[in-house]
Amino acid sequence: MRAAGMARGMRAGGMGRASPLAPLTVAALLVLVALPVLFVVLQAVFPRLGAGSLAAPFSALGPALADPRLPGLLGNTLALGLSVVALSAVIALPLGACRALFRIPLAPLWDLLFLLPFMLPPYIATLGWIAALQPRGYLQQLVGFNLAGFLFSMPGIAVVIALHAFPVVYFAVSRTLEAVGGRLADVARVFGASPWRAFGRVTLPLAWPGLAASLLLVFAMAVEEYGTPAALGRSFGFEVLVTAIDHRVSDWPIDLPGAATLSLILVLLSVAAFALQWRLLARRSFETTAGKPQPLNKRPLGRWAVPVLGGFTVAAILATLLPIAAILAAALARRVSGGLALNNLGLQNFAAILGEGSDAWQALLNSLLLGLAAALLTGVLGTAAAVLMVRGQMRGRAALDALAMLPNALPGIVVAVGLILAWNQPALPITPYNTPLILILAYGCILLPYPLRYAQAALRQIGPNLEAAARVSGATPWRVMLRVLVPLMAPSLVAAMLLVFAVAARELVASLLVAPVGMLTVAGFIWRQFEQGSVGVGMAMAFVALAVTTLLPLTVLAVLRRAEQP
Repeated sequence: MRAAGMARGMRAGGMGRASPLAPLTVAALLVLVALPVLFVVLQAVFPRLGAGSLAAPFSALGPALADPRLPGLLGNTLALGLSVVALSAVIALPLGACRALFRIPLAPLWDLLFLLPFMLPPYIATLGWIAALQPRGYLQQLVGFNLAGFLFSMPGIAVVIALHAFPVVYFAVSRTLEAVGGRLADVARVFGASPWRAFGRVTLPLAWPGLAASLLLVFAMAVEEYGTPAALGRSFGFEVLVTAIDHRVSDWPIDLPGAATLSLILVLLSVAAFALQWRLLARRSFETTAGKPQPLNKRPLGRWAVPVLGGFTVAAILATLLPIAAILAAALARRVSGGLALNNLGLQNFAAILGEGSDAWQALLNSLLLGLAAALLTGVLGTAAAVLMVRGQMRGRAALDALAMLPNALPGIVVAVGLILAWNQPALPITPYNTPLILILAYGCILLPYPLRYAQAALRQIGPNLEAAARVSGATPWRVMLRVLVPLMAPSLVAAMLLVFAVAARELVASLLVAPVGMLTVAGFIWRQFEQGSVGVGMAMAFVALAVTTLLPLTVLAVLRRAEQP
């Protein structure tokens, strides 16, 4: 009790209102998160904001909302998002439930194979699918027909995005069902419930919060995805809100008020999805009343072994092996028209991007450095915000938490538009616009929630006694945080920062919209090669980037785990 009291005193005096940590963290969050959103709203309300004028407020909202194309854009976006959610659920629910409830042969291998699609950027996977399914693509070379008609359609776009997004639901379902345990379902079986009834009425409702959260995340990923609709939808006139925003920002004449209005609609769509999740969870809340569930006793598959393993195999082939194989085949092709013949395979494309003087080297180095900077920025800011929210006693912690998590509801293109509007004002004496710092700000805003949530979860598992002991020994609040809290949070925080690094190093939308003139990133290099028709060079760069940004974090994690072992 005495230690807990001292810890409360430390939090009130050290991490409270008097600490400089609070104003610095709040100021950083306002600049990183609130400022882009504010300028999106201001630009939608004041169409002449770019000229430094607040005249004619709301004059651009009417024409933008009355645009006859808007219902189609909104309908396409909703249809795509809901289709991806449905497809992801169809793929992930049975696989995740089987992974949790039964003894699956080679279970860690399936988890690894399903993790790779999430690590594979969707726009890169899309390029692989184009190479495989287009006319005279790899599928037609092997079996005599192509699936271009399906790929270049709204269902095709939904399938490609779902094959990237379903691991989010798979891991959420499998881990949640394992955590729920099997004791309550076994009790239902004793009282006469069939296996399906016990699963549907006991096990699945207890897993509902994790399932709902994962499906919401999939919807948000689908409605903000730019690369797949842009690459596949252009050929048949399919446009969604994200691609329409890009056209208004990138194509002449520039329409910043229209882009801001569409950005607000996209944000409201994401916020509405979050509100729906909260409402569903509030109306359908399930919890156990008999203590912690016992570990789940997984059952053998029995006669279901062949169909279940067949499902895992098909999902792994479609989501992981085929896209990567298509990317590698295109990267090794001497000529795109040469096909899969052995005499058409070589390392010329890799030599082109790795040779001296190639732009690819600089693009890769730029992306790695930007990813590292974004990881450090979000790690430091996420740690500071987590300490304030969990250990601090300042007022407004709920509002601070909401501000820090706002990027969850902000599509990347909205962040990019907001940064353009905020930092391209003529009255600013100095600005990060057209410098690498603008990309770091973009990546930091988009990816801040990852380190924040990891840091909060780790901090809640650390009792107050160690902090109290350090304060009794004369340590200042800053020294307690740096020498006690941060080292204990380090494993979770490093994992989150590595995830930020991997995602930021190949992020597409912000890289295309706000990258400084003349500065190439991995995503920009690949996209430019694809648009110029240099498919082989672009695919080689995609494969190298995938290997580097996947293997480097995994290597760091392996080294850290080995260092922790006695």
